[in-house]
Amino acid sequence: MSPNDHLHALGQSLWLDNITRGMLEDGTLSRYMREFAVTGLTSNPTIFYQTIKNSHFYDEAIKAKAGKGKSGESLFMELALEDLVRAADLFRQVHDETAGMDGWVSLEVSPLLANDTAGTVQQAIQLHARAQRPNLFVKIPGTAAGIPAIEEAIFAGVPINVTLLFSREQYLAAAEAYLRGIERRSAAGLDIKVGSVASLFISRWDVAVKGKVPIVLENRLGIAIAQRSYHAYRELLASQRWRKLAEAGAQPQRLLWASTGTKDPAAPDILYAEALAAPNTINTMPEKTLLAFADHGKVNGSMPAEGGDAEKTLAEFAQAGVDEAALAAQLQREGAESFSKSWNDLMELIAGKNKTLTEDQAVADKQS
Repeated sequence: MSPNDHLHALGQSLWLDNITRGMLEDGTLSRYMREFAVTGLTSNPTIFYQTIKNSHFYDEAIKAKAGKGKSGESLFMELALEDLVRAADLFRQVHDETAGMDGWVSLEVSPLLANDTAGTVQQAIQLHARAQRPNLFVKIPGTAAGIPAIEEAIFAGVPINVTLLFSREQYLAAAEAYLRGIERRSAAGLDIKVGSVASLFISRWDVAVKGKVPIVLENRLGIAIAQRSYHAYRELLASQRWRKLAEAGAQPQRLLWASTGTKDPAAPDILYAEALAAPNTINTMPEKTLLAFADHGKVNGSMPAEGGDAEKTLAEFAQAGVDEAALAAQLQREGAESFSKSWNDLMELIAGKNKTLTEDQAVADKQS
């Protein structure tokens, strides 16, 4: 049994934190499903920026859509939906076999809506309707404006991947929004089976404190935050409030580990993949981490349900001057800003590509 299969047997889903039209075209994604136990994937504006910039797979589609009057966000959303619908169809069997618990793909609302609750809800509903796939999550950030949008989207029956969560408190706010949405559906006599995951970002914690804490504490903060959050997650699943909903047919909002690629070149390349092994969770791994774990990863038991030594470790960080609550807010704000920048860069990239392709075509027409 491979290391990836061991994680799967433990009860953790492995999703790929990447999508490219190339891996859909050449069968790479299908191979990852067969060989590395991949049962879903996530995407974000940065991922699409990199793949559109560094490949020619989208050139003809960009040119064709621009020729029909599409531009900017509307053009990109068509490109992204084409890729994610294809991926969703690949994972559909997994989705059906797990009764909707696994086999998901994710598409982000515009990061420019991070502070616009109503706009976020509207776009989430529209994107899910356009995809026409039951296993497509719409990603909404767990920001101050995003939390009420999550509740409203869940109430509207839209499956939601809550993104940009960095702490136990931010996770619990997202979980509360999900619960309220489900409870409102129950009160309205609606189906309460609406999928959701809560994505907790891990490695960015360690990047933020690198060089600011004793060496003995380096690359330990993200894991401690994960352990503390996992404890809260397990407590929620054991609560009377949740059990009542589960008995009525609701599915749990699964905890998802995001940003799990090792950023420190001096640390093991599978640091987070090994440390975050835990039942009833998802680890969405960058391609490099997925392959590394398949090659030399080990599953050394699972994360303790009570959080292990998280509180002791976090106390050590506090003594070293780390204000965890303030840093969580900073990381969420910076994450939203980073995605907005990638989004704007993406719009410029698509416009630039279309201009270049159009000019090249004009030259070719003159020469023919």
